[in-house]
Amino acid sequence: MIKKIFFQSIFFNFFLIKEVFAAESGGMPQLNPEFWISQIFWLILTFGILYLVLSKLILPKISKNLELRKSQIQENIEAAEKQRESSESKIKEYDEIILKSKLEAKNIFKEAREKVLKDINQKKEVLDKQINEEIKKAEQEIAKLKKESPDKINKIAIETSSVLVKKLIGADVNNSSITAIVDDLSKKNGNKYYGN
Repeated sequence: MIKKIFFQSIFFNFFLIKEVFAAESGGMPQLNPEFWISQIFWLILTFGILYLVLSKLILPKISKNLELRKSQIQENIEAAEKQRESSESKIKEYDEIILKSKLEAKNIFKEAREKVLKDINQKKEVLDKQINEEIKKAEQEIAKLKKESPDKINKIAIETSSVLVKKLIGADVNNSSITAIVDDLSKKNGNKYYGN
C-alpha cells in the first residue's frame, strides 16, 4: 500500500512537471527561465524610461504648477492682508474725518449761535434806544401839547362863545369880557383836565 502511494505521487509529480514544461514551451513564456533575462531587461528598461519621463518631464511640471499655485495663493493672502490693513486704516481715517467734521460743525453752530445772539442783542439795544428816543419825543410833544392846549382851547372857546352869544342876542359882545369868563373857568377846571 505504501508502495502504491509512493508510485502514485511520483507519477503525479511527473505529470505535473510535464504539464509545467508543456505550459512553458506552449503558451506561457514568462514562466520559462530562458526568457527571464530578457523579461528583466525589458522590465528595467520600461520602468527606467517611465521613471525618467516622470522625474524629468511630468513631476517637475506638476511640482512647478504646485509651487506656482502655492506662491499665487500666498500672494493672494498677502494682497488680501494688505487690503484688510488698508481698509482698516481707511475706516480709521473715515472715523477721524467724521469726528473732526462733527467737532467743526459743532464749533460752527456755536459760533453762528453766538454771532446771532450778539446781533440780536445789538439790534435790541439799538431798537430799545430808538424806542426810548421815540418815547422821549412823544413825552416832549405831549408836554408841549399840555402847555399849548389850554391856550388853544381858551382861544377856541372864546371864538365859539362870541359866535354863540352873537347868534343868541344878535349883537356883538365885548371879547375882553368873554375872555375873562373863559380864563376864569379854565383856571377853576384846569386841574381837573390837565393835571396842573
